[in-house]
Amino acid sequence: MTASFKAAAFAAFASLGLALPAAAAEVNVYTTREPGLIQPLLDAYAEKAGVKVNTVFVKEGLAERVAAEGENSPADILMTVDFGNLIDLVDRGLTQPTTSAAIEAAVPASLRDANGQWTALSLRARVLYVSKDRLPDLKAMTYEDLADPKWKGKVCIRSGQHPYNTSLIAAVIAKDGRDAAKTWLTGLKANLARKASGGDREGARDVLAGLCDVAIGNSYYVGLMRSGKGGPDQQKWAEAINVVLPTFAKSGGTHVNVSGAAVAKNAPNKEQAVKLLEFLVSDEAQGLYAKANFEYPVKPGAPVDPILASFGELKVDDASLAEISKNRKAASALVDEVGFDG
Repeated sequence: MTASFKAAAFAAFASLGLALPAAAAEVNVYTTREPGLIQPLLDAYAEKAGVKVNTVFVKEGLAERVAAEGENSPADILMTVDFGNLIDLVDRGLTQPTTSAAIEAAVPASLRDANGQWTALSLRARVLYVSKDRLPDLKAMTYEDLADPKWKGKVCIRSGQHPYNTSLIAAVIAKDGRDAAKTWLTGLKANLARKASGGDREGARDVLAGLCDVAIGNSYYVGLMRSGKGGPDQQKWAEAINVVLPTFAKSGGTHVNVSGAAVAKNAPNKEQAVKLLEFLVSDEAQGLYAKANFEYPVKPGAPVDPILASFGELKVDDASLAEISKNRKAASALVDEVGFDG
């Protein structure tokens, strides 16, 4: 429809004293999550609410893009794959506080911002992939145990600078202080079977190959591999491991990272943005997260996929994600200081 045609139509409606047809409700989502992982949830909401959901996948530079768009940004929701990037958005003033009784009721306080700037949507536990053949009886372990010399040459992990690992290191700093975290990280480095590299799935591969006995990885990768979604080779990797839910020695909880979202500072459809976030923490959507992505729900009591349930009960560490986030820069600096990726 051309601009002149639109103008003529408007004039015609006005001359007859008629109101223009209401524009269809819509909400715009900027996301760093792979579209395939969240599209089933967004499609479900669109059908349920009769709202058009527009998705823009931004693999890198989400904050920079939104900042550059400024007041004219069409983004309503900013969704990220880890809470570090979510906190960056808040720190750069690109989000706005919202109040929602539904979100507050569904999401534990430690998994959302106290001022309503962001909320977690799903959880991924930082777990251990353990060799079925060589360690069949290993059922429990602490994160601190990973630095024990008895594991020398037996541990695999991806780069220490990856957000999944800087998050874990930041949690150690938050709990025990920088000096203790440095000692722990130095001990963990000494136990590596190979250079810190690759991805979490490659950790399972290397356990199968006998290169390491224990690999540190995210829980949802096991679901993707065991279900066959990663192909037959990855299914074999997953069949070679047991999953142990490690805990911190002091708190007895397992470290988690989250996918999460915030309402953009200049959201043109704020009301719709809040409604979509409320749907994403509902029983229906939390069940879809579990089914589609093998992620743990943030809402207590929501269904967990059977593959994840087979790992045992997840006791989420009670440390505040906001407190952990404050130590991410220190964690990154420690990785370089001890030459973890060297």
